[in-house]
Amino acid sequence: MNAMPVDRSDPRPLHAQVADVLRAQIRDHTIAPGETLPSEAALRERFGVSRSVVRQALSTLEDEGTVRRARGRAPVAAVRTEHHRLVQRVTGLFDQFSAEGLSLTTAVVALTAVETGIPAAEEHLGTRSLLRLERVRSVDGDPLSYVRTWLPADRFAGLEASMLADASLHRLMESRFGVVPTSGRRQIRAVPAAPEIARELGVPEGMPLLLLEGGTFDRSGAPLEWFESWHRSDRVVFDIEADGATDQVNMAPGPALSRRSETNHRENAKAPELERAVALAEELRAELDRLRA
Repeated sequence: MNAMPVDRSDPRPLHAQVADVLRAQIRDHTIAPGETLPSEAALRERFGVSRSVVRQALSTLEDEGTVRRARGRAPVAAVRTEHHRLVQRVTGLFDQFSAEGLSLTTAVVALTAVETGIPAAEEHLGTRSLLRLERVRSVDGDPLSYVRTWLPADRFAGLEASMLADASLHRLMESRFGVVPTSGRRQIRAVPAAPEIARELGVPEGMPLLLLEGGTFDRSGAPLEWFESWHRSDRVVFDIEADGATDQVNMAPGPALSRRSETNHRENAKAPELERAVALAEELRAELDRLRA
């Protein structure tokens, strides 16, 4: 590997800078899963730092599970499991993972009554009297996604955070409130991790994340929720089922999907779903490459 001295004008500790570089190279597979990392001596020379700095950086990576070390052996890049999510399904992450035999845990960060929300949520739900629910979803103690959901306060009066610990919001909607999430629109984009999201997911600030957002309706067509779900791009893969027999697909043009835009695009969308899947994959790949650059 080429020499890459740390930036001594950077206010971050030297070990954090070294860890950030190695972490990024492991996540983009410059250092492949299962590959042995360079020796301590090689890392000292490459970064121009002391042995103690290198050892502290490696300890950080080991503690977070990015590398694995056996006694007396050099650290290796951890082999991480990829988790797949079918993004065109209305069912949430809890139900999809449960069907695969995975145990998804949910930590409720906050449940707050608010009188204003983001414009997309207000437009979709048709009210400014909202509940804002924030959760972290994890598998085997490893955070996978951070979810912010907006709900109409009048439809979900009595909702409490304790009801949602390690539980499915959609199942709770049906069992306690008598409504069934049935349909909705989704859009995906690649975004850098904001400080508060990075902290909750345990990733570096600015790391590329996959953002899935959209609205959900019940059987009668009434809006139930608007959500934003940030997924770790190194752990979660979005799958799209493409059917060549389908001759129409609804596409979203902008940063938010409203009921009005849904109606417009039901009338105007003409692209085959297979072409859409390919185009979407290309856009996400290009955006992730741009964020990593």
